[in-house]
Amino acid sequence: MTEVIGHLAGRVAIVGSGIAGLMTALTLAPQPVVLISRACLGAESSSAWAQGGIAASLGLDDSIDLHVADTLAAGDGLCDTEAVTSILSEARTAIAVLERFGVHFDRKSDGALALGLEAAHCRRRIAHVEGDGSGAAIVRALVIAARRSASITMVEGAEVRRLLLTDGRLSGLLVENGGKAAILQTSQVVLATGGIGGLYDASTNPNGNFGQGIMLAARAGADLADMEFVQFHPTALASQRRPLALVSEAVRGEGAVLVNERGERFLAGEPGAELAPRDKVARAIGAELARGGRVFLDARSALGQAFGKRFPGIARLCNEAGIDPTRERIPVRPAAHYHMGGVATNLHGRSSVDGLWVVGEAASSGLHGANRLASNSLLEAAVMGMRAARDIAGLQAPVRLSIPKVDLPAPAGLMKVRPIVSRHLGVLRNAGGLESAILNLLPHIDKDVGAADAALVALAIAVFASHREESRGAHARSDFPEKCASAERRRMSLAAILDAAHAIASRSVTRRA
Repeated sequence: MTEVIGHLAGRVAIVGSGIAGLMTALTLAPQPVVLISRACLGAESSSAWAQGGIAASLGLDDSIDLHVADTLAAGDGLCDTEAVTSILSEARTAIAVLERFGVHFDRKSDGALALGLEAAHCRRRIAHVEGDGSGAAIVRALVIAARRSASITMVEGAEVRRLLLTDGRLSGLLVENGGKAAILQTSQVVLATGGIGGLYDASTNPNGNFGQGIMLAARAGADLADMEFVQFHPTALASQRRPLALVSEAVRGEGAVLVNERGERFLAGEPGAELAPRDKVARAIGAELARGGRVFLDARSALGQAFGKRFPGIARLCNEAGIDPTRERIPVRPAAHYHMGGVATNLHGRSSVDGLWVVGEAASSGLHGANRLASNSLLEAAVMGMRAARDIAGLQAPVRLSIPKVDLPAPAGLMKVRPIVSRHLGVLRNAGGLESAILNLLPHIDKDVGAADAALVALAIAVFASHREESRGAHARSDFPEKCASAERRRMSLAAILDAAHAIASRSVTRRA
């Protein structure tokens, strides 16, 4: 029997408790909301694992125009310029609001923010909290603020499995809690569920994050955008740990260099060298590994004994792996890290489904284009969480709709999907691999209920990647190594994605016959 959560009916439902979800809930106060988290509040969140901080053009030598220019350059021609300018212009406000919620940014002795440098930024503009523990410290402060807020009701240890529709309109959520089904009646939902890194064997994201928000929104009819653009962080700590630990770009910002097993700085000739855009660094490291080599991050000369003080979290992770970064080189490899694509939204976080907002990594706002500029993501999470809240607060109370009867789907599984994604949708792609991915994923969607949810997200990545016959930003194809003269963002519904996938599969079968 499915329980109906009657005492919370009609409230705005926020799904996810990373920075985007928490900022949405806190900004909506004193309006009552229900915040649903798969784990304890703030846990299993990519936000909490972020070592980098928040990009904000606050230095005396910096400006919004310079920050915009760096973002557009990293986005490789696919950023929405209006979104970039609009979101980045709220950086100072976001920092102030976070401080009001209890976040203490690192400051110099004169009280000014201690701003760091990261790849593809032309200025020091990264505001950190507790050094390389920025994400965890920010989430920790926001969780404390949320628990103190009388307007926020938390439902922890529960997973939203489906968005419910009545006559084409959002009417509720199907929630799984302890293996039991429950329904929350609501016609206003904010998805802040994070990224898709769990689809890959090598990832810096929580293992269970396969793009749940994207799946939920797509099944409800929302358009997806830019799904092909998966950013691989070039310097994950190469170890047996899963998910892989991250060695922040900020280490390279402090002067650490990348070398192969022969001691060669293979990026020395690249503009920006070790601080080139992430896609270029990841592909260069990938090429070294593909030839059978190894890659190391050498911070001995740049930081030496100061490594542990500047990067205490990374030092602990290295020590866990048996590496002393003050005396040894750190073995690194690329790993799936951030998804630029997601549910298509406007600048208020609204999706194409009435009553559904999507914020943070699950959304595609147009800020990141083909390749995210480092530390713009936490800024986007904070800004778009606030914007979605302000948008919702200005609306009239929604009409409650009757809720359809639904069964709880089989538990979502990743084991069958992860090998397909890791093999064919990685740093370098080609038509044959994309076609194989589609052929192998479709049966899971059509017949394998347990794997269907994860396979649906992976299929969207494969179809979008198949359509983009060029190399741009984080999407690189060996069969189309050049960029097209012009490029445009692509939006597709789930129905269109499935139609395209079946067409590609049909052509493949015909060609092989």
